[in-house]
Amino acid sequence: MIAQINKGKKVSDLTVGELVEIIEEIVERKIYELGFDPDEGLELKPEIIERLKKSFAGEEKTIPHDEFWAKVERGEDV
Repeated sequence: MIAQINKGKKVSDLTVGELVEIIEEIVERKIYELGFDPDEGLELKPEIIERLKKSFAGEEKTIPHDEFWAKVERGEDV
């Protein structure tokens, strides 16, 4: 993503989505450079494991990323 953005572009000209992608990419790159997994040794809670199982089995309704944020912006429950 960073390589695709014009380096002369002002931050104020970026969309929120572009800015979020840039920040995520930078954080991911730094974690990789540090050579460690911040979640190493952590365990998932049983309720999270169950949600993942349901999600992978297609039992849990999911919505696209942009639809999720549109609902958040409108103040709807997600």
